[in-house]
Amino acid sequence: MPDTATDTDTDRPRTDLHTGWTGRVVGYVVILILVNVMVDSVIASPTFVLPQLSAAFDTTQFAWLGSSALLAGAMWAPLLGKSADIYGKRKILVITLLVAGAGGVVCLFAPHISVFVLGRVLQGAAVGALFLTVALIRDICASKFAMVVTGIVTSGSAVFGIVTPFILEPALHVFGWRVVFVISATFAGLATVLVRTVLPKTPSTTPGTVDIVGALVLGGGIAGVLVYVSLGQVFGWLGIFPLAVLAAGIVALLTWFFVLSRKPEPVIDIRGISLPLGLGLLVVVMGTGAYQSMLQLFSLLIEVSPDEGLGYGISAPAALGLMFGIPSIGIMLGGILAGSIATRVGPAWTLAAGVVTGTAATVIMFLAGAASLPIAVVCSFMLSLTAGSLVTSGFNLGSILAPPQRQGTVSSMVMVMVAVGAVTMNFIGSAILGATRIVVDGESVNSSLGVHTYIAVAAGAFVLAGIPTVFLVRRLRGHVVSGVPVSHI
Repeated sequence: MPDTATDTDTDRPRTDLHTGWTGRVVGYVVILILVNVMVDSVIASPTFVLPQLSAAFDTTQFAWLGSSALLAGAMWAPLLGKSADIYGKRKILVITLLVAGAGGVVCLFAPHISVFVLGRVLQGAAVGALFLTVALIRDICASKFAMVVTGIVTSGSAVFGIVTPFILEPALHVFGWRVVFVISATFAGLATVLVRTVLPKTPSTTPGTVDIVGALVLGGGIAGVLVYVSLGQVFGWLGIFPLAVLAAGIVALLTWFFVLSRKPEPVIDIRGISLPLGLGLLVVVMGTGAYQSMLQLFSLLIEVSPDEGLGYGISAPAALGLMFGIPSIGIMLGGILAGSIATRVGPAWTLAAGVVTGTAATVIMFLAGAASLPIAVVCSFMLSLTAGSLVTSGFNLGSILAPPQRQGTVSSMVMVMVAVGAVTMNFIGSAILGATRIVVDGESVNSSLGVHTYIAVAAGAFVLAGIPTVFLVRRLRGHVVSGVPVSHI
């Protein structure tokens, strides 16, 4: 039965919101964490098998294999966010999980890289599942309590990440890279059933229509620009095809901004973005991009032994588990701490803490960690703290800067920034490594210059993220959590 709530309904004080932990809330949180376990299996797990995927599909474009889902997620997010506000968050989350699960099946049986990328595009819908879980929390919990729950939901999936690499490593030896996509499709199916049968229906929706054309044009524009970053390193930055893709992307973005965004109900009301929200989005796009690019680099470093004398490499027994398992604790701690502390000092300060931690980690990695597994593990742990803090703080910031009827849309904007930052930095890092490769014993390998330049660029992104962070903290000084949107600031 369709929802019939009006704008007036969304403006009334909610008396049914949970303000503390109950058995029902714990059940909801467990299901939402399971959804995000599926998201992690889509986004992070393929990074464990990048070398195997490259060999299976005979390609050196590992950034495409690992980041195509995030790129697609940037396209999916505006459409899913607006649809969630209008048609209900639970309904759109169920559809999102079904699409992501279908994408996992396509990847599992893909005979060629083009089919595999298509599957990853479908899996990209999982990116929408992450921000939809956050938006659902706002329909279930009161403002301050929601901040704590958001931290747990967005980082709680890291509990599974602690043991996943140790389980996945032997499974990969037995079943090969396809086991990754069996896992993601299974989680998507299980999460679909639980969300549909257990989670409460969205109590109110916003009347309106979804500008599908606008969503497609905006998503296509974002994809065009990001694809250029990838194609440029293969066909040349001034090649005809990459430039044509870039031009098409820019034209699409300009068309959306000057024409489609002026419609009465644009898929994203970009002119309604307040200064604090804009600053927060800048921090998220640079900070999460830097973290995700380092995650991609770690997956390459563990394939190289320091004994090879290349100036980098951290291959050792259990290196995969150490680099991707133990630091998962950092993601969980970073998210939970960011959510809890934000109720006292506000999400701007926890966002700042994440940027500072990420900057320190990449500087240490640049100076001493590229050829030392112990130091790399410490840096990975610090970067995981950063990841948990940035994602949780970004969503919490958006939640206090948006009215209830726009929670889905604003959450999608945060997710777009996460995806755009990750895809852009991953492709930039891939281009750096590709341009600095050397030949050793007849084999083309990454150079020490390329690896250290890669790390330096990530550190630079964190430093740049610190600039809007300073202005954001000053802008929101004295505004922690009032229980109402503060988008007027």
